[in-house]
Amino acid sequence: MRIGFLGTGSMGLPMAQHLISAGHELAVWNRSEGRTDPLLREGAIAAGTPAEAELGADAVFTMLYDDYAYEEVLFGAHGLIDALSLGTLHIACGTISVALSERLEREHDQRGIPFVAAPVFGRPNVAQAGKLWTAVAGSPENVERARPLLETFSRGITVVGMRPSQAHAVKLGGNFLISAMIHSLSEAFTFAGAQGIDPATFFETVNGALFQSPFYAAYASVMLNPPENPEATVLLGLKDVSLFREAAAARGTKLGFADMLYDIFQQAMREGHGNDDWAAGQYNMVRKRSNP
Repeated sequence: MRIGFLGTGSMGLPMAQHLISAGHELAVWNRSEGRTDPLLREGAIAAGTPAEAELGADAVFTMLYDDYAYEEVLFGAHGLIDALSLGTLHIACGTISVALSERLEREHDQRGIPFVAAPVFGRPNVAQAGKLWTAVAGSPENVERARPLLETFSRGITVVGMRPSQAHAVKLGGNFLISAMIHSLSEAFTFAGAQGIDPATFFETVNGALFQSPFYAAYASVMLNPPENPEATVLLGLKDVSLFREAAAARGTKLGFADMLYDIFQQAMREGHGNDDWAAGQYNMVRKRSNP
């Protein structure tokens, strides 16, 4: 299958590599130079603009950073939206606002372009292993068209609804839970340390007794052993909890803990943790605040 792939950052690159490994022909594009080079060495074709990546494609993936990037790439000069052919399936994998996802639904419907949302759960190392979990939403026909492509980099796929924006809502809700988990672990580790208990020993005990969760274990490891090169930052966490609150407010839903997490992220930014790893940065901020 011929595929256009826009956005080859830390997540998009391994996803595109899995598509190539599965035998698909890719035309790739990225906003910053150099990020497509590994794919070109594997046989992908470089597209000069987002629109060029669509030429002759059966499907186009977008794995872009935020709403701004999506609006620029889809609706800007040489944008994708007007280049999409009637039979080309657009698969949006980035984490974006529900409001923008709803706009994308309308724009695609007006043009008769098939569209699904398929945001993914997992850090870049999980993407490299081909073990992302994908939440997908769209018409049954479009979801089934997307499924074999999504399976190349997913360990699981959940169909969450028929409106693409529902998948993006699930993604924001999931990321909210990640932030909540990180914060609760941060306070529990800080508490354990103050009691003279090694946080790693505390976690091993509690996770074994209560959660038995490899997901908790993975984030605890990042918190206690921060990576030199963060894969996800506190700034990214702030973006996602902001989008979560905006989506809730748009439906008249009040979420007190989300408001608290937003304030926590704002404090982390003020204290200079914006470019720290998301999990490690939250933990460091809690420790500094708790032990002045």
